[in-house]
Amino acid sequence: MAGESSEIHGLKQPIENSFVKDNIPKYEMDARGHAITEECPKLNNTRDRWNLIYIVFLVHGIGTLTPWNMFINAQNYFTTYKLAESYIGYSFPYLPIFMQLLTFCSQVPNVAFNWLNIFVQIRAELTTRIVYSIGTIFVSILLTVILAMIDTSSWPEVFFWITMICVVILNMANGIYQNTVFGMAAKLPAKYTGAIILGNNISGTLVSLVSMLTIYIFDDPRMAGIYYFIIALVVLCICFDTYFALPLNRFYRHHERESEKLKFHQKSPNENDSKIPYLKVMNQCKVQLCNVFCVFLVTLSIFPSIQGEVQPVDPNFFIKQPYFTQVTCFLTFNIFAMIGSLLANVVQWPKPEVLWIPVTMRFLYIPYYIFSNYQVQNQNRLLPVYFENEWIYWFISITMALSSGYLSSLAMMYTSLVVEPKYASTAGMMGGAFLITGIFGGILVSFIWPWAVTHIG
Repeated sequence: MAGESSEIHGLKQPIENSFVKDNIPKYEMDARGHAITEECPKLNNTRDRWNLIYIVFLVHGIGTLTPWNMFINAQNYFTTYKLAESYIGYSFPYLPIFMQLLTFCSQVPNVAFNWLNIFVQIRAELTTRIVYSIGTIFVSILLTVILAMIDTSSWPEVFFWITMICVVILNMANGIYQNTVFGMAAKLPAKYTGAIILGNNISGTLVSLVSMLTIYIFDDPRMAGIYYFIIALVVLCICFDTYFALPLNRFYRHHERESEKLKFHQKSPNENDSKIPYLKVMNQCKVQLCNVFCVFLVTLSIFPSIQGEVQPVDPNFFIKQPYFTQVTCFLTFNIFAMIGSLLANVVQWPKPEVLWIPVTMRFLYIPYYIFSNYQVQNQNRLLPVYFENEWIYWFISITMALSSGYLSSLAMMYTSLVVEPKYASTAGMMGGAFLITGIFGGILVSFIWPWAVTHIG
């Protein structure tokens, strides 16, 4: 009959009567706008076959940090090639503080738009956020690739400011992208949030390996920069494609439907759909948000600012520069942070109420690294060096990286679990915002250490 629907294999056909269709809750509709039944075996399938959805969020975790890793690892491309005196013919005024400016332009918009993405309700929801954010990042990096391929020696100031504008726009979009991905993962079991953190760490590992490979193969910073940028474009294309595969997966549709159903049934009669009690949600997960912030604050105040400038004391140590820094700093951190994220999917200890204890203890890493052989370029160190053994330094670096990956993954997982289920997505987005805020705070703190070791003593 017209205005009714018929069932085929547990799925109902499209409902012709618009009045009836408009009054069906969103969670009772499938990806094509068809009504579904509780008995539908396909959409109630709760197995992630072959871990496809886990892999998708892993890929998005790689994609959210690839642009940042790409720019910081392409430092030589900017400082020894595009803006070097040998290329442009004079001493570029912003060259000594290039990394500080790059960091500032990267993290300020990233922090701002992470938070904005939580409180500003975009009516087109997730698809609009993902499509436009990834598209904007892609265009910004593509412009950077084009700039790498052409001769900019006669207009270095224009090149510099175009690059910085690209970095600002890229990180505005990346703030929305990263935060939205955490919100999506929060609708699923906790391990999928862990997959994003694992992907973040894999991103750093991959870029570190590419950096070491380019150092070994050739000394051309221009080619190294181009390779970094092209790799980032490829990763973003993969992220773009995999996002649109999510609604086609039964497991993902099931959990998305359950999340919508929970919101619908737990909503009070007078509650507006678009009104989220942000203070209530933040109060419920405030301890875990603080844990997320503190883990990344400590990590980024050390890595790579201090750790990247620690020099070997023993001239006979088997790893010599420049590989000492590449191995004991970048490669060690990224590999063991990745292992820590993997461990968090297997072992969840300590429990949420006591996680703050190991998180707080990580602040002890800061004085250790300051009193190791940390040297500021072109300046004399006044603080004494108390920790000189390279093997102990390397072991401490491993524990710092392992604890960073493990504790950050646990804190992000717990953030969505300690709130009411209907607010899990909002809590996940808040966790992403505190994550990037912790990164920004750590970077700001890292600017203190060069002054401290060269003026105190």
